[in-house]
Amino acid sequence: MTVILFRLFLLIAVGIIIFSITKYLLDPRRKLEAAYREGDFYLLDESGNVRKNVIFTFGNAMFEGEKFLGSTDDSFEVTSIMVGTEDSDQLHGLSTTDFHFIEKELTLRYPKATIEWRSPIKELLKRLDRQGK
Repeated sequence: MTVILFRLFLLIAVGIIIFSITKYLLDPRRKLEAAYREGDFYLLDESGNVRKNVIFTFGNAMFEGEKFLGSTDDSFEVTSIMVGTEDSDQLHGLSTTDFHFIEKELTLRYPKATIEWRSPIKELLKRLDRQGK
């Protein structure tokens, strides 16, 4: 009887371990952190949930976009995304083409949304436009 109980507990423990490993490997936050370390682009978003912000990384910078719902001609959709970053030091080395790439990726997912940049990104883009970079 105790052998059967021990085997049952062992089987349950193995199942929990396999479930935990699978959940860890498929976690989108882990993929976001890996892309952040490598400097790649990765976007973490729940497009069906307007209340959840868009979090993405590009070129060793972490960005967060706040989605705003508005009415369009035929439905209610995301009409504005305010993008900002908490650490402005991470923006070092980004050019206007990088920000245009980010805007393009966001408009692919939200075609009726306008992308607005928060400070200090807005000032950086103005300065880069004046310099012609």
